[in-house]
Amino acid sequence: MPSKRLARLNEQLKREIAGLLRKEVRDPRVGSVSVTGVEVAADLASARVWVRSMGTDAERAESLEGLEAAAPFLRRTLGRSLHVRRVPELRFQEDRSLREAERIERILHEVLPEEGADADPEDAPTDPEPEA
Repeated sequence: MPSKRLARLNEQLKREIAGLLRKEVRDPRVGSVSVTGVEVAADLASARVWVRSMGTDAERAESLEGLEAAAPFLRRTLGRSLHVRRVPELRFQEDRSLREAERIERILHEVLPEEGADADPEDAPTDPEPEA
């Protein structure tokens, strides 16, 4: 569990990096990416930046290459805007949580029957007829 200071730094870096990617980074390889999270190491030397991008596997890999190329620029720009002694080295990683969740959902959908889909109407409980 990160300290409150680290948690605040994680959120601040997430906001700042997302804004810089949207407004300042001109590398066409980066494309449209969303910053989903940042994890700064306890010693503040490095930060893992989780990103999500659309496209094929090759397009996502190219996007990560563009982000790695932009990392020194981002770090310098962050150094000017943040009030920290040391700006961590940025390491970009693809956030696969959404795709993994979709994959698990597909597997569950294949394995578990849908409610009411396989139910036999003959087996359905019947309401007793009201007495008149």
